Amino acid sequence: MEFLTYHRDRPGSLPLRDELLEAHWSSMDRFEKELIARGPTFGPDGETPSGSVHIVDLPDLAAARAFAFDEPNYQAGVYRDVMLRRWRNTLGRTMWDFPGDRTGGNRFLVIGLGAGLPADLDLPSGHDRVELIAYGPLLSDDGTGWLGTAALLGAPDAGTARAILTAGRYADIEVHGWEFGGRRT
Repeated sequence: MEFLTYHRDRPGSLPLRDELLEAHWSSMDRFEKELIARGPTFGPDGETPSGSVHIVDLPDLAAARAFAFDEPNYQAGVYRDVMLRRWRNTLGRTMWDFPGDRTGGNRFLVIGLGAGLPADLDLPSGHDRVELIAYGPLLSDDGTGWLGTAALLGAPDAGTARAILTAGRYADIEVHGWEFGGRRT
């Protein structure tokens, strides 16, 4: 089962986040084979970390909860809240399989919080300036209910990234700066 976790940083937690970087990476190393995508998100200045997204394939909801809540930054209080949702990997690949440039350009996490009938279940088309890195619906715990859509993508700007989701079909659409995560080797 695939899950998306988005840990949002608590204001003022950057020094603690920096202190725990190796512990966070070591924790994620245990899930190397299960990770579909990962990386930090950034605030409006594009430089200050604001959270951390992980998309992971785990056996069940209990394993996903352990993944999200046993994480060292969460345990130490770096994060103010955690979104944990079932997710479906519409692209069928990991971020490491992404054929484009992983270091250049603007990258974003786009989260559409569903309202009403499901939207954007299929891959979007007609967005020439967008490179999809990860894409899929957010689902209820049992996998049957649509709760929204999430994507990691490259785009010229946040407005272009937001436009990947159908306007008017979501209670809210969040766009966060994002970069490929993991150890710098």
